[in-house]
Amino acid sequence: MAQLIELTDRSALDYLHGFVARAKDMRPVLKQIGADMQESTIQRFSTATAPDGSAWAPNSAVTLARYSAMFARKKDGGLTKGSASKLANKKPGTGETRALGTTINYQIQGDDAVAIGSPLIYAGTFHYGAKSGEFGFGFYATREGSFPLPWGDVPARPFLGASDDDKANIVDLVNSYLMEG
Repeated sequence: MAQLIELTDRSALDYLHGFVARAKDMRPVLKQIGADMQESTIQRFSTATAPDGSAWAPNSAVTLARYSAMFARKKDGGLTKGSASKLANKKPGTGETRALGTTINYQIQGDDAVAIGSPLIYAGTFHYGAKSGEFGFGFYATREGSFPLPWGDVPARPFLGASDDDKANIVDLVNSYLMEG
């Protein structure tokens, strides 16, 4: 059996109409969610952690060796104190350009979604990982031979997604947006 509820209070009706109007256009809150998620995702490159709080896989010895080739060295070939410190603090995904962590952006997708990501071609490999040779083989331009792409296994280092704090923030943002008035 249905029951009819009649609202006659003008302020309650105005509030309800405002609520419905805001619910029809979620783009303003989606923009705020996108900006907050962008910042949260960028921050993961400083902490080297996934959205669930787990630590990213460390850099391999080969990666660190290749990275250290760019550093200043002493006459005996060892790293300078500053170079050694820089190498010790090297986090995954934070090369000299820091390109991946600085290209995180968001885009409103219609009236009810926001996408977070990076336009860099290797973002997916960084996030999901890859096995050696998963993308086929490349060829040397100046000598014969081929090499697997990627040349070694790349561990997954998830940087996209919502942490528990992100989820709570999204709920707060939506509640605040819908209830304003």
